[in-house]
Amino acid sequence: MSVETLDTKALKYELEIEIEAPKEAVWKSLTEETNAWWLPDFHMVGEGSVVTFDARAGGELVERRADGGSLLWGTVHMCTPGESLHMVGHHFPQWGGPATSLLHFALEERGSSTVFRVIDGLFGHVAESHAQSLFEGWTQLFSEGLKPHAEASGRF
Repeated sequence: MSVETLDTKALKYELEIEIEAPKEAVWKSLTEETNAWWLPDFHMVGEGSVVTFDARAGGELVERRADGGSLLWGTVHMCTPGESLHMVGHHFPQWGGPATSLLHFALEERGSSTVFRVIDGLFGHVAESHAQSLFEGWTQLFSEGLKPHAEASGRF
């Protein structure tokens, strides 16, 4: 048996992406059309997986393959439709943890655009480099995936 004591701490990071689309189009893209904008590099259980987002308390952001392979990205704890979501996710030791992530997604109208804001509070065995990697990953996924999809959807 091997036992290792790990340092624990809490970290927080925030990101903001301006999307040239109405709030309703961004919300619909985020919660109903998730697989359409989810970038290929973020399909963690393999090619052909499908990402769905059940945006209600107890709902899940989950990725599934036809053969049963799956990954729970997070569980929704609170949803204010069209406005915000609070989710909880876990980072296992193989992914930099053990740690818990408390994610908040919020939409705010700014003129004819929508500001998509992400706040992630992490606690557990978390290195600053892990938080930086998460920040960069979410930034890439939302700016290269969600943003162009919602902007294209919002034009119709």
